[in-house]
Amino acid sequence: MAKILVVEDDPRVREIICEILQPKGFELFEAEDGLLGVQRAKEKLPDLIICDIMMPNLDGYGVLEQLQRQSSTREIGFIFLTAKSGKVNYREGIELGADDYLTKPFTMAELLGAVSIRLKKQRRIKQDAEKKVSQLRHNLTLSLPHELLTPLNGIMGNADLLKLECDEITPDGILGMANDIKMSAVRLHRSIQNFLLYAKLEMVSTNPEQADELLQGETPSTQETIQAAARQQAKTSNRSADLNLALHESSLPLADKWLSKMANELINNAFKFSSKGTQVDVTSQHDEDTFLLQVCDRGRGMTAEQIANVAACIQFDRKLYEHQGSGLGLALSRRLVELAGGALEIESVPRKQTTVRLSLPLQ
Repeated sequence: MAKILVVEDDPRVREIICEILQPKGFELFEAEDGLLGVQRAKEKLPDLIICDIMMPNLDGYGVLEQLQRQSSTREIGFIFLTAKSGKVNYREGIELGADDYLTKPFTMAELLGAVSIRLKKQRRIKQDAEKKVSQLRHNLTLSLPHELLTPLNGIMGNADLLKLECDEITPDGILGMANDIKMSAVRLHRSIQNFLLYAKLEMVSTNPEQADELLQGETPSTQETIQAAARQQAKTSNRSADLNLALHESSLPLADKWLSKMANELINNAFKFSSKGTQVDVTSQHDEDTFLLQVCDRGRGMTAEQIANVAACIQFDRKLYEHQGSGLGLALSRRLVELAGGALEIESVPRKQTTVRLSLPLQ
């Protein structure tokens, strides 16, 4: 049963809408002004909101704007109600995320038609999301054994050599094996942590309160956080000379560890999939509302299809390119950005360049 919230300050109009929708089996909720509408939307999490524009305390635009800031209410379908003689800024509503406008007075057919179209769209979005999650599970199932067994085999193989030939191995040989074991252990630990983190993010994504609690915190200096991540990844890849930093200072209402995680994953990918001697640019900037981090490499690039499949955690062309990793880093970063109310975009020219842009709200 679909849930619909009607936000309208005119009690007669509110009553008419409910009388039309009630026989169709919808679960209905009402709010007589914008502030109460925002509160009810957060409490009830309806599938669709029908909202008047001109209301006391908080108008319809304000309602939509507040709901767009919360991950739990951002995807709710939204239909504006407007008086036929009223001056309406349609562009403002669409840019804020409204799905449709309904002009008063409206007919029963117009109301039911608008509601039906919006709910069908919501169902399609939900089905697409479920399909992506199913694909994700499938790809995780395929990639997990490889990601865990490959470094584990390195650890076990070197341990066996040390055990069987300990009397004949030189000190330099022992040191080399110890370094190989350490590198394999670090890779194994990273893979396990990333898989566990992604599973956790998927679970909290359906619970807004848990998601907000997980991300709660502050990054007092984006410049310091990104700089530390970039230099560490460049050093680990033995490519410090290839790193080019151009960072502007700002702060973020997001726990420092999550910005660090996203920066580490994006920069790690840039070094991993480009050749030594080619430049990796890491830049950041901000305006009044948005923080932007950009990572650009001159590596093998990605096709449009590969970019579209990032959320499926696939490392592309594994048979051709033997780089370590399942492609989970990009998917992790995208999920973290989305939970924080931002966006992650990828632009790429195959065999030439890849640019990843991460934007996060400053409020």
